[in-house]
Amino acid sequence: MTPLWIIRRAQASTLIDEDGDVVTPELLPGLSRAEMRDFVQRVPCRVPAEITELLGACGGLEGIIDQVDFAGRLPTFEFEAAFPDGLPLATDGFGNFWVVDLHPNSVRWGPIYFVCHDAPVILYQSDSLEEFLIELFRMLEPPHESLIDDVHEDRPARVWRTNPGVLSYEQCLLSADSVLSAFARELDDTFRIVDLRGARPGDGFSWGRYGPNARIRRFRPHAVFAYEKPKGIVSRLLGRAG
Repeated sequence: MTPLWIIRRAQASTLIDEDGDVVTPELLPGLSRAEMRDFVQRVPCRVPAEITELLGACGGLEGIIDQVDFAGRLPTFEFEAAFPDGLPLATDGFGNFWVVDLHPNSVRWGPIYFVCHDAPVILYQSDSLEEFLIELFRMLEPPHESLIDDVHEDRPARVWRTNPGVLSYEQCLLSADSVLSAFARELDDTFRIVDLRGARPGDGFSWGRYGPNARIRRFRPHAVFAYEKPKGIVSRLLGRAG
């Protein structure tokens, strides 16, 4: 299944929202040759054939979540510390984004993360654009059970509250895992580390646990992140242990 095939299949189906109303997503125009050349120059890696096919026929979607734009033209997304080459794929219209995590050696459009500011968390969404689109259209297929809805609606508050899977600097420094130990050697004991290499939809961490200006680090290209925990009085005032 290619992304375009998934969209065409949805077009041929009757899509119904949770209120029982028929929904017809709007397909945005495909990219022109000039726009395609600009896109190829903007992304950090080779564009796969299925993405070239998709962009030639459909630049994005409207009418399901606020907007989906396959060419990364959505405004205001910046999170270079976590996603230095991230391509904003979709927004919910409230300042939260789904981002394709690309890097120079990427051979496919994935994985995809949900980056939320309220609560300030990063959550794993799907392994690929194909999986993302399947779950997107499931929102309009009874019984309307979709991993996108789960991640968007249920998981941010839960991950913010529990902050699961956090590793200490000391744990990672002494780890037999070469990625974790190498990353820890780049940090110091003010950082907490989160390993999302084996993440499932909804797994993640609170990137803003210590305020919106907390330092975030990433051990690229691996899905291993770190955030800084302030020491001393600031930490006590915030009253958070992890």
